[in-house]
Amino acid sequence: MSMPQVTFEDVLAARELLADVALRTPVVHSRVLSDLLGGPVHLKCENLQRSGSFKVRGAYVRIARLSPGELRRGVVAASAGNHAQGVALGAGLLGTDATVYMPEGAPLPKVAATRSYGAEVVFAGHGVDTALAGAREHAERTGAVFIHPFDHPDVIAGQGTIGLEILEQLPETGTIAVSIGGGGLAAGVALAAKSLRPGVRVVGVQAERAAAYPASLAAGRPVTVRPATTMADGIAVGQPGELPFELIHYLVDSVVTVTEQEISRALVLCLERAKQVVEPAGAAGVAAIMAHPEVFEPPVTVVLSGGNIDPLLLVKVLRHGLAAAGRYLTLRLSLPDRPGTLAVLMAEVAALRANVLDIAHERVGVNLGEVEVQLQLETRGPDHAEEVLGSLRKQGYRIVSA
Repeated sequence: MSMPQVTFEDVLAARELLADVALRTPVVHSRVLSDLLGGPVHLKCENLQRSGSFKVRGAYVRIARLSPGELRRGVVAASAGNHAQGVALGAGLLGTDATVYMPEGAPLPKVAATRSYGAEVVFAGHGVDTALAGAREHAERTGAVFIHPFDHPDVIAGQGTIGLEILEQLPETGTIAVSIGGGGLAAGVALAAKSLRPGVRVVGVQAERAAAYPASLAAGRPVTVRPATTMADGIAVGQPGELPFELIHYLVDSVVTVTEQEISRALVLCLERAKQVVEPAGAAGVAAIMAHPEVFEPPVTVVLSGGNIDPLLLVKVLRHGLAAAGRYLTLRLSLPDRPGTLAVLMAEVAALRANVLDIAHERVGVNLGEVEVQLQLETRGPDHAEEVLGSLRKQGYRIVSA
C-alpha cells in the first residue's frame, strides 16, 4: 500500500485559498468533559462554520481548482445535507452553476438552505446511493464536474485546514477526536496535525450502525457494509473512500464506535452544557469521550463537525437523549380499580418531586378489580429516578415494568 498523493503542502495551499472564505471557527472549553477525563477538553466548533459544517472547506478548494472551461460546464454533487450546502455555497462564490441531487424526503431545512445558496436541487430516489447515481449520470450527460464528498485530494486538503487551526489555537492538544463517514475529514485532520506534531494522537469515531472503517482496517482495504438506520446520517457511509482510507490506515491511531443512545446523550450535553446546537454526526466525538474515556489522553480537542439538524429531528433526539440520561422515567403500575386511588398515586408522585408528562389507563387484559396505569415522568436524573421507583415500591405499589 503506497502513501496517497495528498501532502502537507497541499493543506497549506488550501488554507491560502480559503483565507477569505472559511471562518476560523472558535474553540471552547468543556468543563464537564474535562472533569470526566481529568484534563482539558476543548470543542472545535465547525457547527458555526459557513453553511453549518466543515464541508465548505473541501468543496470550495475542489471547485476553486477547476479550469475555466470546467467552471463554465458547472458542477454536480449528491448529498442529503452538508455536502450539498458546501458545494452550493462554493459554486456560488466562484460563479459556477451547481446542481445537487438529493434523496426524496431530505430534511426541508437542508433543501431550503441548498437552494438559498443558488444551487438547483433535483430529487432522486429515497437514498443517497440513488442520488449519487443520478449525479454521476448528470455529469456524463452534461459535462458538469462531479464533486465527490470525500474521495479527492483537494477535498481532503481543504478539510485538513481544521487540523492546522486546532494546533495553532490549542498547541498543547494531545488527542484529536473526529467523526468518520467516508473519511475525508479525519484523513485531512490527521495529515495536517501529524505533519505539525507527529506525537498527536487522532481518534476516529463512527456510528455503530454505519461502521465500515473497523472492518476495513482489519482487512487492510476498504470493505462495504450496509449501514443501518442511524440518527447520524451525516456519517452513514457504506464504504470508505480509497484515498481517505490509506491516510487513515497510516495516520489515525484508533477508530471507536458509538451507539444511538450514546450519540443522543452527547447531543443533549452539547446543547445543555456547551450551548452548541450540533447534529448527531457532529456530536459523535463527544459521544466517544463519554462512552470510551480511557481512549482519550488529554488535552483533547473534539471536532464538532456540523450543526445542520432538522428541528423536528432535534426534538426527537433530545427526548431520546433525556431518556438515555435518566431524565425521563416510564413505568407501569397496577392499582386497585376504585375511586380515589389514582389521585393518591398522583399526590405521592408529586411529593417525590417528579413531574407527570403523560398518563394512560388500561383495563383490558388485567386482573378483575385492577387497573394498569402507565406514567411518563420527568426526573432530575438516574438517582432521582431510582428514588422514585424505590419509594413507590416501599409504599406497596406493584410496578409491572419500568
